[in-house]
Amino acid sequence: MPRVKRGVTGHRRHKRLLRSARGYFQGRHRLWRTANEARLHAMAYSYRDRRNRKRDFRRLWISRINAAARLSGMSYSRLMNGLHLAGVSINRKMLADIAVHDLGAFRELVAAAQAALPAGAAQGPAAEAARGRAKVRA
Repeated sequence: MPRVKRGVTGHRRHKRLLRSARGYFQGRHRLWRTANEARLHAMAYSYRDRRNRKRDFRRLWISRINAAARLSGMSYSRLMNGLHLAGVSINRKMLADIAVHDLGAFRELVAAAQAALPAGAAQGPAAEAARGRAKVRA
């Protein structure tokens, strides 16, 4: 059996890895072992954060919807419940976009949600304060 010289294959492998570690700081782009470890971590972080990005954007949309809903005199949870009862199927991404860019259309959705809620449930914090159920702060 002939002798196998592995230089070309190893060089190719090292070159490919160092090319993928371009832009890393100091030895992380220059030294093979350090670059390999840095790239392994980078790939793990990118995999994890592709999932976390979905979570982060959902939180952002909910915050925006909640802020706009409270400007319209309603809480986020009541708004979403009312929209569900009204049969309005709009996702949070679109609802947040409407809340930021078209407050008039958002107020129409809030009105639809309030109309769909049972009587007495449509009131917000101002109505509870009028009934004497407001939290007293010291």
